[in-house]
Amino acid sequence: MKILFLANAASIHTVRWVNSLSKKGHKVHLVYKRDDSPEDNEICDEVTLHSLKHSGTKAYFTSAYELNKLFKKIKPDIVNVHYASGYGTLARLAKIRPIVLSVWGSDVYDFPHQGRLKMKLIRKNLLFANQIASTSNCMAEVTRKLMYPINVNIAITPFGVDINKFSRKNCNNNYKNIVIGNIKTLSSKYGISDLIKAIKILKDDLVNENKKNISDKIKVLIYGDGDQKVDLINLTKDLNLNDTISFMGKIPNSQVPKALEKFDIFCATSVLNSESFGVAVVEAMSVGIPVVATDVDGFKEVVNDNVTGFIVQKKNPLKIANGLKKLVLDEKLREDMGLKSRKRVLELYDWSKNVDAMESLYNYCIDSRK
Repeated sequence: MKILFLANAASIHTVRWVNSLSKKGHKVHLVYKRDDSPEDNEICDEVTLHSLKHSGTKAYFTSAYELNKLFKKIKPDIVNVHYASGYGTLARLAKIRPIVLSVWGSDVYDFPHQGRLKMKLIRKNLLFANQIASTSNCMAEVTRKLMYPINVNIAITPFGVDINKFSRKNCNNNYKNIVIGNIKTLSSKYGISDLIKAIKILKDDLVNENKKNISDKIKVLIYGDGDQKVDLINLTKDLNLNDTISFMGKIPNSQVPKALEKFDIFCATSVLNSESFGVAVVEAMSVGIPVVATDVDGFKEVVNDNVTGFIVQKKNPLKIANGLKKLVLDEKLREDMGLKSRKRVLELYDWSKNVDAMESLYNYCIDSRK
């Protein structure tokens, strides 16, 4: 089929979708506003790229005519719009259909509650779509509440992982250290400061319990970059954790599996429910790593509490530290939860199956219009 993909071309989420659909033999056209051009991520040559002339927020309102002309030229069988606010608005104003509108997180969790006009805008965009798709059940429920009392059908299309790429087979940890890791943007949304404070609590507790030898084994690797980097480095210094915590910098998605192989525990400390799925957590689980994650919506759905890891209270370093402590002190528990994590990913978040599900959704939308 011929697919018009309207999304941020700089996002690894977009890159993975268009590349996978193209490799399945579909003709994919990726359309994006000028400042959302591809950067670090590689889009395969088979995907046709279309950069709109305008950039910034205004482009969602000023590019409708240009997009409509492009739509008539391409003549796609289906349009997949990603993000209900920005690109959802552009698609509606351009009057292009049939549309599968994929919601992402903040577009339905945060944006609609920033004022009556934004709520009205989101509702219009959602109603315009032929089909709404969500990566998680929890985000689908939030979207349904936005549409009340109108009943809308929402398909669940998880954003899983390549189970062959994210595999434990290359891991060679000798357990001289117990490595706790995180791979996220260093911004307030992801609560990295809570992780650092939790490490301080954890190490102090172990020392007070005459387990300094275990405390000394703890190492923390934090991957990513962002506006909080300097503050987080200073916090690490203030808490005398320089010998424990290392900031590894930003890495491309292609290097994430290798980085995960160094971890014994993955700790995700997001503070907002707009973390509606948790791709990084699923990637860690696929590698066979137990997870300590905060109780935001996406993590609660992905992590099976007390089975594949522990769900702990967000913004609470003490609770995070307690969750980490259980895994630090019990190697067998880490191994058992890691195996169950991998099994859960195989069952629910195998990327090849997720792409098949999206493909089936496209066909359903096309067939329903005939």
